[in-house]
Amino acid sequence: MSIQNYNLAFVFPGQGSQAVGMLSELAAAYPEVKHTFERASDVLGKDLWSLVSEGPESELNQTHNTQPAMLAAGYAVWEVWRKQSEIRPSWMAGHSLGEYTALVCSGALNFEDAIKLVAARGRFMQEAVPEGVGAMAAILGLDDHVVVNVCAAAAGDEIVSAVNFNAPGQVVIAGHAGAVERAIAGAKEQGAKRAILLPVSVPSHCQLMEPAAKQLFELLNTIEVNAPAVTLIHNVDIASHGAPEVIRNALKEQLFSPVRWSDSIRFMSDQGVTHFVECGPGKVLAGLNKRIAKDAEHLSIYDPESLKSALEKIND
Repeated sequence: MSIQNYNLAFVFPGQGSQAVGMLSELAAAYPEVKHTFERASDVLGKDLWSLVSEGPESELNQTHNTQPAMLAAGYAVWEVWRKQSEIRPSWMAGHSLGEYTALVCSGALNFEDAIKLVAARGRFMQEAVPEGVGAMAAILGLDDHVVVNVCAAAAGDEIVSAVNFNAPGQVVIAGHAGAVERAIAGAKEQGAKRAILLPVSVPSHCQLMEPAAKQLFELLNTIEVNAPAVTLIHNVDIASHGAPEVIRNALKEQLFSPVRWSDSIRFMSDQGVTHFVECGPGKVLAGLNKRIAKDAEHLSIYDPESLKSALEKIND
């Protein structure tokens, strides 16, 4: 029998948290991990666990591989948690791609359907913008509105916009490569601590992704979507939705709209969430979340030791 904890949120990372060898220690201790990757491999027609375990890194980092790998990783951690604890969160959210993981873990999407979706999402994104045409950059040390204004000034007849509001003083921008370079220069002029290009091949969450979003929406309309069993906060509007057509539309718009992560964490904190648990791999979200909800407890689960620590603190 499961016990819902109103003060508990589970959050799921997106692209950027992947690494060759991720979840290897957890997989050695808990068979749910490899079983989850086997299910994903059957959908994809390739050995996803072998890619995650052995690389090569360049292949894992190709977005059509990264997206299903990260979804499988987050869901695998959730499956381990479900077997080890009766405590369930009342809240879920995912950063960009991680929103699909949250939808699976909340019962809104079937795992196999979601794996098919995100693999296609990765292909659509890469096809929408040829490699080298777009770029992304991290801007550190400026207020959100300053970054927005810098992008507006740098755009010219191209596209560049603030696309990930990750934490106070950390915003990611995306768009045409030349416009992103101009925005980097503008951010430095405004006093940014750092303004650096990111090693990505796709300018996510900007208007350049609209053709990919259209293709994704067509595929979404062939997939069964259910109301989530917990309150799931969407990136686009910081709201929870139960109607399948609204969820589909939120996922479509997410592809060319900003990820409002700071607002998402702040909203859940304001509703009384005191514990945020990141379902790995890595600790990227926990690091961001500590800067947003400073009084909350922030945990990550990615290996047996971190699982044990989370179990002790949440079950206490």
